[in-house]
Amino acid sequence: MRTSRLTIAAAGLLALEAVALLVIALTEVFGLSAGGAYSPPSALGLIGLTVVGAVGLGALAVAVLRGHSFGRSGGLVVQILAIATALSALGVQPFPAGFVLSLAIPGAIGAVLLILLIKREGEAARRGSDGEGPEDPGSGDARD
Repeated sequence: MRTSRLTIAAAGLLALEAVALLVIALTEVFGLSAGGAYSPPSALGLIGLTVVGAVGLGALAVAVLRGHSFGRSGGLVVQILAIATALSALGVQPFPAGFVLSLAIPGAIGAVLLILLIKREGEAARRGSDGEGPEDPGSGDARD
């Protein structure tokens, strides 16, 4: 079975977001090693959580690519959280335009891709179950 372009695009975006989080974690490590942390234990915790987030996004990307529904739903939750974070930053002064755009644009694109993928997979599942199994009213099941 061939993987669709939509699936590859959605998984690819999640994978790119995972790589971006790893780059952020690496930047945090360099900042910590340069002595730029006020609280090293807090900095280590932040680095650890950033890496956990990157690994989670990578796992969601693999799950989307393999067709697992938890990958699509988890990926959609991450995109919605990214959009919410970008929207919450709109009230910050001075306005962090780069931060807002770097979260909102991929988040919106990812949400659209995943919603389209969820819709298509749902339609395919309904088509696959038409005429099969005892739940179908036309199957002649004795419970009718």
